[in-house]
Amino acid sequence: MTDDLSSLAGRTQDIYARQASRFDADRSRRLHERAWLDRFTHGLRRGASILDLGCGGGEPIAAHLIDSGYAVTGVDACEALIALARRRRPGADWRVADMRALDLAGRFDGVLGWNSVFHLTRDEQRALLPRLCALVNPGGRLMITVGPKDGEVAGHVGEERVYHASLAPAEYAAILNHAGLHVIDFVAEDPECASQSVLLAARRD
Repeated sequence: MTDDLSSLAGRTQDIYARQASRFDADRSRRLHERAWLDRFTHGLRRGASILDLGCGGGEPIAAHLIDSGYAVTGVDACEALIALARRRRPGADWRVADMRALDLAGRFDGVLGWNSVFHLTRDEQRALLPRLCALVNPGGRLMITVGPKDGEVAGHVGEERVYHASLAPAEYAAILNHAGLHVIDFVAEDPECASQSVLLAARRD
């Protein structure tokens, strides 16, 4: 990690706190993620439980899942964004929390980390992923957006630079496999999903 990225890695939550309104306003509602969300929820019963990590203001992904009949628990470290989600969908379970220190009872039929897990350093991801896998019910699924390869880069939230990191696809697969999940699919820079790299996995048992 370069000194510049190392410094940036510890400022993600502060950046989102400052840029919450701009981030929410700029967030596309076109739901270009729909095809992946359909794959993620395939086979889940109506009312199935889904953990949305990094849910932001609850739109568009959490709202889509709620409208599709799923019981969503949304978690985000940004209080301002969670406040927006609570106003928009007061019937859902919204929580302010750092995903690195999750303390949740029970398991979920789906665990989703869309544009959130990749804000952690690679070592933080290595520590978090087994804990996320442990939250997945038998037959459940986990889906996260990652990078196309091992590395660190800077993205943008509003007018500020923000940290991104990714493990190699093979390392993600090894971690998930060790935790009892298998990778269903991984697409690097999917041209049909705004060039996002998506990893979908399912619990074997």
